[in-house]
Amino acid sequence: MKNVFTYRLRAFAGDTNGATLTELAIIIPVLLLLVFGAVEFGRFGYNETVAQKAMDIAARTAAVRPAVCAGVPDTYQPPSSSAGNPPRFGTLCRMDANACAAVPEASCLLSEVPGNATAEEIWSTIAPLVPSGATPANIRIRYTFDDTLGFLGGPYTPIVTAEFENFNYQFITPLGALAGVAGSGSTNAIGNTIVFPSMSASLPAEDLNAGIGG
Repeated sequence: MKNVFTYRLRAFAGDTNGATLTELAIIIPVLLLLVFGAVEFGRFGYNETVAQKAMDIAARTAAVRPAVCAGVPDTYQPPSSSAGNPPRFGTLCRMDANACAAVPEASCLLSEVPGNATAEEIWSTIAPLVPSGATPANIRIRYTFDDTLGFLGGPYTPIVTAEFENFNYQFITPLGALAGVAGSGSTNAIGNTIVFPSMSASLPAEDLNAGIGG
């Protein structure tokens, strides 16, 4: 009886039926993780590159159109401290510290200015370029005073910045689940979303009130 039991135990231990399927079941999740990972991060890199191009376009559009945000003046004005002895109009801001009054930075999201023609033009132009799921709430426009630009009485020409921000990028494949099956120990090792990097582009404004031909 003991010999029979020993024989069957050895036969069971040496039986390789189904081993190939078991090995395949182990390796397939790893292969899929590598393939899907390559696809997803290639897609991510493409979206990052195109989103940067979108910010270049947004900054260029904002630099030659009326201001998106409130609080952006039309022209350079002298500081109040020079009321008794104001510099001559036409004085370059960079030539005289008292020539042009500093202007606080104006900043707003495209979603905060509904009906603004410049904001609508920017969004309609860049919407096909930004990642799927992005909205006007992810696009910020800034107007920053630069005392090396402009002249007293002339059109206000700040540094215009377009920025893509606060966006969570969505994967289209189940990388998290595959990572768990492949042996990471957690299906959340790779989440369904990751934070998309902020990116921006800046240009000096030309004439924020021109509006003819851009």
